[in-house]
Amino acid sequence: MSTSAAPGDGKDGRDPAEEQGADRGRGQAEARPAARLGEGTRAVRAGLPEAQAYAPPLPGPALTSHFHLPGDPATAPYTYGRDTNPTWTLLERAVAELEAPGDAAARAVVFPSGMAAISAVLLGLLRPGETAVLPSDGYQSLSRLRERLEAFGVLVRAAPTARDAQLAALEEAGRPRLLWLETPSNPGLDVCDVRRLSAAAHARGALVAVDNTLATPLGQRPLELGADLAVASGTKALNGHGDVLLGYAVARDPALADRIADWRTAAGAILGPMEAWLAHRGLATLHLRVDRQQENALALAAALRERPGVSGVRYPGLPDDPAHPVAAAQMRRFGCVVSFVLPGREEAERFLAALRLVDDATSFGGVRSSAERRRRWGGDAVPEGFVRFSVGVEDPEDLIADVRRALDGALGTGRTAP
Repeated sequence: MSTSAAPGDGKDGRDPAEEQGADRGRGQAEARPAARLGEGTRAVRAGLPEAQAYAPPLPGPALTSHFHLPGDPATAPYTYGRDTNPTWTLLERAVAELEAPGDAAARAVVFPSGMAAISAVLLGLLRPGETAVLPSDGYQSLSRLRERLEAFGVLVRAAPTARDAQLAALEEAGRPRLLWLETPSNPGLDVCDVRRLSAAAHARGALVAVDNTLATPLGQRPLELGADLAVASGTKALNGHGDVLLGYAVARDPALADRIADWRTAAGAILGPMEAWLAHRGLATLHLRVDRQQENALALAAALRERPGVSGVRYPGLPDDPAHPVAAAQMRRFGCVVSFVLPGREEAERFLAALRLVDDATSFGGVRSSAERRRRWGGDAVPEGFVRFSVGVEDPEDLIADVRRALDGALGTGRTAP
């Protein structure tokens, strides 16, 4: 599938910010000269310090709990391991460069998991008596966090992602403090119009945060669409190798980022330096991975559409998917997750057990394909036979042949030509 730029972008996948653009340095690195960089080049170079003779391009993890600290701590770049770490600095700079290219004010704050990042935003920014609008069909752990918000005295209104249903919830809320969007939604793959909803929320004085996990910063940039915060689980495609738990939040307003970072320090929700280094190392292949995953996902979704016994196939990249018109207007890539429904629990479990190239596992975004019967967790409003399939970077012919063979055994519908 083509990964051409969205309407209004510059040539060859470069957007206006890139064409004006400037890399910027933070922490120990000086700003680099302005350059016209494509997404792949940015991913390869994101967050790297200035080259120094005989030094590694990406310094190893700073495995330390404290730093030599003479004089006034207020002037020190690094003080104590719960507050700052140079390995975080480089990763945070890299993430900010990907989520908000060319914006020198943008700042990322990294966390030890996606839920830690979500918690920092919701618990760190909301106060008793304030109102938040959340998706009713978002990531299932969000509902557990909703219970804690309500216990703290925050009023929560919820609405589904499809058809911008949050607009009505915003009107009912009056003057909400925060609108939380998840687009595409997990696991239903519905999409909402970030520009439209951000404008409506800002008119009511609300902040807007977008969970960008499924899209990745190479697929969608919420800050350019009007959101105040881009939040994600970097455990998924950003890292892509299934060996790191990671989360982040990116804000253009430095004061907003400071509040989130203060919450991280106070709560002790800090990312290990080794995990930060591994994630930064993996960023260099992000563009290669997401492009291949999108191509494979579209091919798999098209093959599933033709298969008897398979229903409800969803992938925002399919031209006739209900989410495609909005997705095509705001996304540069459509992600790696395909969902579909088999007749029931038994058929889904037989299908998953018969796969040879696909792991039966939760999570998504990794280089190796995985799938699961999502209803087994009990938190998502999906049918018993609902399968969430995370498409990896395997050869598509091999992957689709494996899926077809597994469907043959699970559904007993006879073999389909590969």
